[in-house]
Amino acid sequence: MKRRQAVAAIAGIGLSGGSLWVAQNGLPGTQSRGDEQFPVRIETLDARGSTAGETLVPTPGTVTVVDLFATWCAPCDEQLEILNAVYSEYDEVSFVSITNERPSETLTRGDIADWWNRNDGAWTVGLDPGSELLSAFGASGLPYIVITDADGTIRFSHSGIAEAATLRTQLDTLV
Repeated sequence: MKRRQAVAAIAGIGLSGGSLWVAQNGLPGTQSRGDEQFPVRIETLDARGSTAGETLVPTPGTVTVVDLFATWCAPCDEQLEILNAVYSEYDEVSFVSITNERPSETLTRGDIADWWNRNDGAWTVGLDPGSELLSAFGASGLPYIVITDADGTIRFSHSGIAEAATLRTQLDTLV
């Protein structure tokens, strides 16, 4: 019986140590949240202000506003309206909107582009079906806004609707 208890104790210590290591370092083969994982390459769509292809997020060497959205998210419509107003005031800032929705038979790339066009999007729109950006930014809901400086360091993040005045204040400190 003592042998079983010893084996159980050793296994428990190993699991506790392993759990602590994973908590501090993340799972092997994955990246923890931090600037070392940026930029992320994402697929872009053919829509107003955007062309089909790929882009890096955040945009290297440029202050970047990243808008994480979903087509089914009603507050995302309102956030896009706010971003449209701010966008026209900052020529030197890169704006990128990304959805983590996965194109399928029921939601095509064309459907996402149509949503974008109906909501007057005017900059690069792309796909993050693996949720790499959501994870990297630690997004806790949608809409989610991130502003990075020209070096790609996160300077501002916000879950929910970010007001225009807040965005302007954040951008004015970076440009």
